[in-house]
Amino acid sequence: MKYIFPLLLIFLISCQNDNPLNFYTQVNNLEKIEGKEEYMKSPFLSAGKRLYVVGHQNGSFPDLGWHVKGEMGGVWLHPIKLLDGYQVEIRNNKTQECLTKANQFFNYPIGSEQVFNLKSLGLNVSQFHFVPENENGLIIAYQIENTLTKETQFEFTFNAYIDLRPVWLADSLNIEDGQDEGEWKKRWSAYLAKDKKNNWFTAFGGKSFEPSDSENSCKVTRKGLGFDQALSNSINLKSGEKKTIYFIVSGSDESEKSAIKTYNFLSKNVEQLLEDKIINYRRIQQSNKLITQDEGFNQMYRWLKYNSEWLMQDVPGIGTGLTAGSPDYPWWFGTDNGYALQGLLASGMHKQALQTIELIVDLSRKANGENGRIMHEASTNGVIFNPGNLNTTPKFVSMLWKAFAWTGDKELLGYYGLVKKSVEWLESQDMDGNTYPDGAGMMEIHGLDSEMIDVVSYQYEMYLAAANFAKVQNENVLADEYRVKAENLKMKINTDWWVPEFNSFADFRSDKLQAIRLTENAIIRADSIEKPWSVEELRNTLETIQNQEITGASPFVVHHNWIVNTPMEVGAADQEKAEKALKTAENYRNRFGMFVTGIDRDEQQEKASKWKSFSYVGAVMTLPTGVQAIAEAKYGNADKALEYLKMLQHSFSYALPGSMYEVSPDFGMMTQAWNSYAVAVPVVEEFFGIQPKAWKNEIVIKPNLPTTWTNVSLDNIKIEDNKLDISAKRIDNVMEFRISQMHNWKMVFEFQGAKHIIYDGNRIKGSKVELYDRLHNLKVEF
Repeated sequence: MKYIFPLLLIFLISCQNDNPLNFYTQVNNLEKIEGKEEYMKSPFLSAGKRLYVVGHQNGSFPDLGWHVKGEMGGVWLHPIKLLDGYQVEIRNNKTQECLTKANQFFNYPIGSEQVFNLKSLGLNVSQFHFVPENENGLIIAYQIENTLTKETQFEFTFNAYIDLRPVWLADSLNIEDGQDEGEWKKRWSAYLAKDKKNNWFTAFGGKSFEPSDSENSCKVTRKGLGFDQALSNSINLKSGEKKTIYFIVSGSDESEKSAIKTYNFLSKNVEQLLEDKIINYRRIQQSNKLITQDEGFNQMYRWLKYNSEWLMQDVPGIGTGLTAGSPDYPWWFGTDNGYALQGLLASGMHKQALQTIELIVDLSRKANGENGRIMHEASTNGVIFNPGNLNTTPKFVSMLWKAFAWTGDKELLGYYGLVKKSVEWLESQDMDGNTYPDGAGMMEIHGLDSEMIDVVSYQYEMYLAAANFAKVQNENVLADEYRVKAENLKMKINTDWWVPEFNSFADFRSDKLQAIRLTENAIIRADSIEKPWSVEELRNTLETIQNQEITGASPFVVHHNWIVNTPMEVGAADQEKAEKALKTAENYRNRFGMFVTGIDRDEQQEKASKWKSFSYVGAVMTLPTGVQAIAEAKYGNADKALEYLKMLQHSFSYALPGSMYEVSPDFGMMTQAWNSYAVAVPVVEEFFGIQPKAWKNEIVIKPNLPTTWTNVSLDNIKIEDNKLDISAKRIDNVMEFRISQMHNWKMVFEFQGAKHIIYDGNRIKGSKVELYDRLHNLKVEF
């Protein structure tokens, strides 16, 4: 019966399309999360796949961001910017108000809202930002309510801060920003602005609004070659009356005609476009839907899917893919997507993952030819900034295999040649013949040019993925070669990289002199941020290194960097070593999660200014915390893994409601793509134990649920064209499972530690059973 619901939903949606609901009627029926008063002067994001807007939650648009200094806010239609922002001024013959000090901020999956209580004018105003999914434009809806007992009249002025300018790295394409100019287009009731040196255009306006020459009381000082333009209209409202006004902003990096065409289309289809976007987000909500007894956790899991959709960006002529984060990383990363796309796959967002894979591969080939190296970072104008770090390529290859396992998309097999080249390229970076690539991985340690543990861990993971690809392609000899390499590397990780006196895997391997130099540098950094306990610890480490008899390259634990946990993340660590290393890692966390390095164990975090100065030293980033959760779960510690996910939950909605920052709780990118990896992968692949084999119509399920999850479900789990529902109830030492699927695929259930399994009336001894039908009820006795 569960699969009747999607069909009914589609029928209801198709009926609604003929009669769209009023804009604010639709909005008021949506889930929303209210912001905190203390964070009203921090950023928000409202996005579609073509355009997004970044401003402050209070309604202002200050200069923000550092990547293009002060320019990362405003309205962006990559690869160009349209506006630095916009602000409304409302005045009558006695007073005036600027909509820059909102009383409330609400975030929705499909947009964001600021509420202004203008007591001096007797008005309540809602400003709702809404970006249609696939359009080069923005709709700003204003609902104005007269709270007076009499009719009121006022002037409503929309101030647009025009700044048509190019994206980061445009200078490498010899693109030069020009002075902006504009004119009123009476025929369209729109103001059109153009960059003098480029075919960049933006059009904006509202019904019955015309250019105003009145002085802008809300004017802000800003840089750039743009200008301000005001549009005004006089409005009358009866007592208690509400009125909705729409302002449209459109743009084009090609022609005036295109900008005007979009402007007119959006003007005529506001309600329908809103409804279309709501339908899209409802699909995301229903896919891989998690229900636990902790609604806060459910909400975090659900909204991180929305966060991922916010970061999808389509740039014509370049491609469509998941960007890294907002506001400073609205471009594409091979490294970040090696993680983030695994989260999308586990969340059921397969289309988005496949689009991003195609884009990253295209950009990598542009940067590196056919040598198999995966690029690290590219701007939305197609310029490659970094052709690839050492960890980027192996992590991306392992993600490619997961994409094939989840989607069964045979086009992914077309990347098999790339996979083989990627293996060869990474192996070619071993400069001293010890099988370990030489150079920086995820964390770049100043002065280190030797070997990093995350690169080696991900190399192990890459060999397993390559072996799987080779087997599917019937290249069994090569598949065996890759597996042997993986096993040999696993053995070496547990010998060459283990440091028993620290109960930890090493950050890096180097000679003694380099290790001494790096430790001395770490002492200086720790002392500069006034961490005496860290200075003492590092001095003890330095003394130990100096007193050791060391010849050649050896493993060292200096920074206690989160990457020391990657052997557990990928399952390469021996059980005994994993248990010790995971216990050691508990010393390098606070209530928000795992530190980037071990230099800061304080209960409270360093201020953002210090983080900026010291390159995230001591920062608590979401990715390391997610890696630790995956590592704990992979070694059977579901309760400990959930503990780390609960730490991430402390950061969710902390500063931007409905979002999770890059650095917990409120620093870095306000929305970060890899958070989906940090949460969805441990929940779906580890707790529920979903291990798809879509290419052979098979699903392996190895549940390892936290003990507090006594009544949980995960519905509409998307695996190729199949859909799977799992629910579980725990009563003492018995777990009851109900599993249904759309197709009759083979399902292999494994319950570690189970004594008996009762399924469909049959009681068998053991912990494993194979089933093929669409619906099963199981009892597992432990």
